[in-house]
Amino acid sequence: MRRAPTVYEVAAHAGVSIATVSRVLRRPDDVRASTRERVMASVRELGYVPSASARGLAARRTGVFGLYFPGFDAMDELSDAEFEQATPVRLAIDMPDSGDVRPPNLYFDEVLRGSEVEAWRHGFALMVGVGRGSNTEEMVNDIAGRVDAIAVLAQSVPDEFLEHVARRIPVVLIAGPRRGDDFDHVSVSNAEGMRALVEHLVDDHDVRDFVYLTGPDDSPDNAERYDGFVEALGARGMDAGATPVHHAGFSRLRAREVAEDLVELGALPRAIVCGNDQMALGVLDVFGRRGVRVPEDVIVTGFDGIEAARQSTPRLTTVHQPMVDLGRAAMRAMLSRLENPEQPPISLRLPVEVLLRESSEGEGSSIGVRDAPIRGSDG
Repeated sequence: MRRAPTVYEVAAHAGVSIATVSRVLRRPDDVRASTRERVMASVRELGYVPSASARGLAARRTGVFGLYFPGFDAMDELSDAEFEQATPVRLAIDMPDSGDVRPPNLYFDEVLRGSEVEAWRHGFALMVGVGRGSNTEEMVNDIAGRVDAIAVLAQSVPDEFLEHVARRIPVVLIAGPRRGDDFDHVSVSNAEGMRALVEHLVDDHDVRDFVYLTGPDDSPDNAERYDGFVEALGARGMDAGATPVHHAGFSRLRAREVAEDLVELGALPRAIVCGNDQMALGVLDVFGRRGVRVPEDVIVTGFDGIEAARQSTPRLTTVHQPMVDLGRAAMRAMLSRLENPEQPPISLRLPVEVLLRESSEGEGSSIGVRDAPIRGSDG
């Protein structure tokens, strides 16, 4: 077997120092392009592969960040028996309105994408864990033993357990407000964004009759968004307590059920405000099939700004939160804590944008043919 080349040989071949080779491999953006290309040419020619374990020993770090998400109940998963007997191809009819709805976890996809990009920029690998069932603490503890720092979706792991983890490595909470803890937090301006959207509906569309679709109680964003809704109505002299609230769990399927009930009961409001885009898309599914005109009969709005909201018919008015930037900010917060362990707790709130589209503005509106942002607070 051929002997593996060393970092010393790469440095000599490229005519640079060992430190420069290390920077190219760990933080390439910090090195001039010409030097970076010369080093990488030597890496390829010599067939050099950096040793993660050696780097970790030298730096007393693993070179890995952790990211933990809660379980996805809607994941499409084969049983062990199905896995053993699975054929290369299955042919199935995908009915548009079947009850077998497995919505993609688009929020987590975007946060993950931003996390991967930012971790790579700073020379870190990313270990991702997805909790299933009751193994949350076990999985987080296992990840924590393998990484330099970990980011966790707020309220997905008990704070008392995270305090135990934080005695070993930095912990960053993604989304949701600070709740008297000393963790680093990165979140978005949920309440401000929802308030700006609802105030637009009241002021510019004279909406006085609302229905609100809310998400799960354990969502770190859900309460803030509803608070923004209540604040907007209160600021306009309206009683939020008189507004019907339906729990649809951030689920497109459950929102369809709510929308069907509203149509059947003849209880359609002037506007349905949804706590996320998936629920709003479920409402649009039903209204399109049942002949309810949007926005002429009912205005429908969402929150998150997923790509599907831009492709729906009509296009969905929504509050866009910077999900990719949320992941990137979490990685930067972990790096900052590693480099400055004694600094005060980080609290970063990213701004949002209200994107006005046809589901509120109408096809003929001059504002309805483009995304018209109303910026929320950056906290």
